[in-house]
Amino acid sequence: MSDALAVTGPELITMISQPRADYTLVDSGHGRKYERYGDYHFIRPEPQAMWSPRLDDWPADGEFIPASDEDGGGRWQLRDETLREGWIANWNGEVDFQAKCTPFRHLAYFPDMDPVWCWMRQCVADHAQPQLMNLFGYTGVGTLAMAASGAHMVHVDASKKSVAQARENADIAGLSDKPVRWIIEDAGKFAAREVRRGRRYDGIILDPPKFGRGPGGERWQLEENLPDLLADCRQLLDEKSRFLFLTVYAVRMSAIALHALLTEYFSDLPGKIEVGELAVAEETGRLLLPTALFARWSA
Repeated sequence: MSDALAVTGPELITMISQPRADYTLVDSGHGRKYERYGDYHFIRPEPQAMWSPRLDDWPADGEFIPASDEDGGGRWQLRDETLREGWIANWNGEVDFQAKCTPFRHLAYFPDMDPVWCWMRQCVADHAQPQLMNLFGYTGVGTLAMAASGAHMVHVDASKKSVAQARENADIAGLSDKPVRWIIEDAGKFAAREVRRGRRYDGIILDPPKFGRGPGGERWQLEENLPDLLADCRQLLDEKSRFLFLTVYAVRMSAIALHALLTEYFSDLPGKIEVGELAVAEETGRLLLPTALFARWSA
């Protein structure tokens, strides 16, 4: 191949969630991970942990036992059944919220997003009241992390139950007086409506599922619907905006593909487009456990 035809790919970045008081990856291996959430220890399946664990024993308050089929089901075995009702957790020493052992094997928030929330705060650090939108906002820990730093937030999720939990988390955190609009809506429909209204934002975070349903039965399929949603997000940002951050979990997709997709819609804006992986560092620094792909535009 001639040098004229050679193509170089984007440089991949790793955003690492480090051990901290509210969350630590203690150990991993043999298809599982051993985590500390505050005062509690849990064991969860982790197919990417193909190596051997460091510790011989994992004393835990709960373990998620996956189902034998491929539908992603399973059940929790808990040492103390009161944990099933949830407990108060904390992020960064400033945002309290309710953690819970969900049927989806996670604990009602995603601690590997810590470096993302810190990065977004840095992007708008010199803006007194940035206008930000959290699409697929789930239980609102990311929304509250930004609201606690002074951002005006629009929190969007199709699940009435998730938005109710997000609002309860705002009460728990003492942040219910912060300027947050809680929207129960299909993310694509809401973004398209904001475009028609001529709205703009300083930053947008997207954490879409692989598949989902809106409150009106709207169908979401990541590979089919993500391009149109990004096109609308582009219309909601301008040359004075600060960032867009996209995370992709549990899907067979390449960071290179995400880079190409964001380049199509955001290359006309000043700034840079970056892609990579989110990862969690083991407590001893032995290794990194990858958790998700990401793509971001920042000014």
